Order: sequence, then C-alpha cells, then structure tokens
Amino acid sequence: MESLVTWFTAHLGPYISPKAVVFIISLMPILELRGGLLAASLLKIPEIEAIPISIIGNILPIPFILLFIKQIFKWMKKVKLFRGLIEKLENRAMSKSDQIQKYEFVGLMLFVGIPLPGTGAWTGALIASLLGIDIKKSSLAILCGIVIATVIMYFISYVLLGNIVS
Repeated sequence: MESLVTWFTAHLGPYISPKAVVFIISLMPILELRGGLLAASLLKIPEIEAIPISIIGNILPIPFILLFIKQIFKWMKKVKLFRGLIEKLENRAMSKSDQIQKYEFVGLMLFVGIPLPGTGAWTGALIASLLGIDIKKSSLAILCGIVIATVIMYFISYVLLGNIVS
C-alpha cells in the first residue's frame, strides 16, 4: 500500500493541494482512509486536519455502494465484457463474509476497522449489500469501523512512522 500511496502522492502532488491528494486517496478502494492518513503523514499535514479529510473521503462512497451496488452489478453482468469481473468481485467479497454473517454488526465493524489487506469500508459495504444487511445497521457498523481504523492508522502513520521519519 505504501508504494501506491507514494505513487499517487508524487503524481497528484504537483497539480493539486496536499489536502486534495489525501482526500482523493481516501476515496479510492484499496487505499481508503488507511492510505489517506499515510499520505497525510508523508505530506506533513497535521493530524487535526488530516483525520477529518480522510474520514470524509472514506465515508463518501459508502452510501452509494450500500444503495446501488446490487443494481449496478446486475446491470453490468448483462454485458458479457463485465460479467467475469463482477462475478470475481462478488466471489472475492463473499469469501470474506463468514465472520460478518456470523457476527453481523460487530463482524462488519471489525472487518472495516482492522487494517488488513482486502478489508475496509468499500469491501465491507459491498459484503453488507450482497448479504442484505439492513442499511442503517450496516452504515453504523461501517462508521464505527472507520473510527477504529482511524485510531489504528493515526497511531501507525503519525506516532510510529512519524517518529521514524522525523
């Protein structure tokens, strides 16, 4: 993830403000808030500014995923070009859904909150949508997970790495 963050920071940095770079990285699947806070730390943006930017960037796509992804996937599967990709995305998401199915709210919250490869708000929202979890419950679980991820990534980006880089 660090190499992706570094690449986006280097290639977007000359054209837009550092805060906009953090926001865009936080919006992106895979990188999300984790990448946003890491980029903010590398760009020397104070955490008091970086945290809200990263949270907003990470939260922004979630309602759209929860509300529309099933319909979008259904439409895209009708197009032969996209069918394989969509089925692969669905299968990959559902392969990570065991704990979410079992523990629902807590499982989804921890899935989003613990920064491991393949986890995060985007995948959590996709799984919640595919499993048909109530949108209010899944939204709250994802929000709580983002808070957990924020605390963990703040510690990693600003406390651990901040002391190493300084």
